[in-house]
Amino acid sequence: MSQFIIYPAIDMRGGKCVRLLQGDYNKETVYGDSPFDMAKQFDDQGANWIHMVDLDGAKEGKLVNHQHVIDAATKLSAKIQIGGGIRTEEDVEYYLSNGVDRVILGSAAISNPKFVKKMLATYGEKIAIGIDAKDGYVSTEGWLNTSNVKATDLGKELANAGAEVFIFTDIATDGMLSGPNVEAVVEMAKATGKQVIASGGVSSLKDLETLSEYKQTGVAGAIVGKALYTNQFSLPDALKVGASS
Repeated sequence: MSQFIIYPAIDMRGGKCVRLLQGDYNKETVYGDSPFDMAKQFDDQGANWIHMVDLDGAKEGKLVNHQHVIDAATKLSAKIQIGGGIRTEEDVEYYLSNGVDRVILGSAAISNPKFVKKMLATYGEKIAIGIDAKDGYVSTEGWLNTSNVKATDLGKELANAGAEVFIFTDIATDGMLSGPNVEAVVEMAKATGKQVIASGGVSSLKDLETLSEYKQTGVAGAIVGKALYTNQFSLPDALKVGASS
């Protein structure tokens, strides 16, 4: 766990780059017409990884914006991780055989745990588990539903099934620029004993520095979205925090 990796985020809806406020599809801001152009910009600025989310896919339960992802994965040097709408082994295989480095399984961890465990057994570290929590409980289907499963319990179960990488989002902080829920991120890292990437709420370089202080606990990186799009800080400056942590 020598690195603290910064993941600039591209959320795709209707073929555009957007951000939602706390996952609310009615509270959308469009930041660009081309996900690929945005990914290239991040790549040119030195990103080692780019985090992409198919919001249409998450809502519809199937791949929708996949061509933008494949374009980025095959034409850029940055590694790509993608989540949203991935429900079948064919979906996973499609992405991984077309240059994507990591596939994120989220809602399926609740709706189809057998499938998720099979994917972990088959693809290992190429699968990340996305756990989105609201008040400590797992939310699914593009955050439209909240389950009765505790986030840390799901994390432990899937770590035991072979998950090595988790992406943890505290919905209350997402898109709010209010600072990440560091306590919840660290709790997930301790519960699973695996790498946890923090998502949601990063608003300053200080937030990234704070998260990186828990690197030895398993906090392995942070996804940064709205803060970049609203120029709270630059990606090169964020990457410096990651490199120096």
